[in-house]
Amino acid sequence: MFRFIHTSDLHLGKPFGRFPEDVRVRLRQARAEALRTLADLARLHNASHILLAGDTFDQMTPAPTVIRQALNAMAAADTVTWVILPGNHDHANATELWRQVARDAPGNVTVASRPDPMALNSEVTLLPAPPTERHPGRDLTEWFDTADTGDRVRIGLAHGSIRGFSTSEEGGSSILSPDRARDAGLAYLGLGDWHGQLKITDTTWYSGAPEADGFKHDHAPAALLVEIAGPNAPAIVTPLPTARLEWRAVGLEITGDPVEGVGAGVDALDRVLPPVADRQNTLLFLRVTGRAHPAARIALEQGIMRNEPDFLWAESDLSGLGMVHEVSDLDEIDRQGALRAAADALDRDAKDEARTPEDRATAEAALSYLFSYAAEQ
Repeated sequence: MFRFIHTSDLHLGKPFGRFPEDVRVRLRQARAEALRTLADLARLHNASHILLAGDTFDQMTPAPTVIRQALNAMAAADTVTWVILPGNHDHANATELWRQVARDAPGNVTVASRPDPMALNSEVTLLPAPPTERHPGRDLTEWFDTADTGDRVRIGLAHGSIRGFSTSEEGGSSILSPDRARDAGLAYLGLGDWHGQLKITDTTWYSGAPEADGFKHDHAPAALLVEIAGPNAPAIVTPLPTARLEWRAVGLEITGDPVEGVGAGVDALDRVLPPVADRQNTLLFLRVTGRAHPAARIALEQGIMRNEPDFLWAESDLSGLGMVHEVSDLDEIDRQGALRAAADALDRDAKDEARTPEDRATAEAALSYLFSYAAEQ
């Protein structure tokens, strides 16, 4: 039985520039610690190899400390053999990167930098398809079909998007054949590039990244434990959770029913948020839709603000939350004067069907701001 861990897209050294510095530090640290998590999983499940299917590094020229510390983490797992396939962010022609890796790599780390068969043990051969540029524009796995490996178990490792599937993280062309494993007689084809876990066929999988880097994917990050009993045996694939941090996109719909009361939105918010104990390791994106009365919206906004400090990072989008109000509600802003005149004008604009939807939405958002401003005074 040959057991290995299939993973990809660690993107070590990713800058995460949109976040505050303290959050960036946590995100980079989690990706670096993923190497230790992978090693622990390999030892726990008696896997002899960890195959990294591209984009181990986020750039062609990562900082020397990023490279060295990654290699040190791999060296510490000295009972495991690591095989690193270049990706499109760290392609095989990133000369300085792979020169430093070759110079500093411990004995249990191998770079699959050439499209040549690699013996993983006496019975298993790896067929790698390393990209040599950011967008190769051709199927680098074609050579698998004719590779001579005798009667050994054949495993493929590649980085790119599959034809017929939306599996490009950067909108690139889909070039890999979805039938490559069948056509090349592979027991398993491990893929990278798509950051979410995805099964293409029983023998072709995207592992996904061990740590998420956005709110795009629904599956929790995981590596894949692959077990192959022999040349004609089916691959047994088992996802193994890996994430230290959670990226959670939450939708909240508000009905605007006055019977539910002012605090109904806050109660609904409490129901969709994760437990407090989990929040320090969670990045939250909250999208609120529906319609709410002014007082209910203000209460909801205040509820969101109270909860945000619990999270590693949190952002809310209330642009999809419309307003339900009566003329009498405008008295909450002011009964007369400049503010009331502005509120009346915005109210008319928000209801004017002759205006564009964008203009009406802008007027409604401005009116909502006036309600919030008045509530704070």
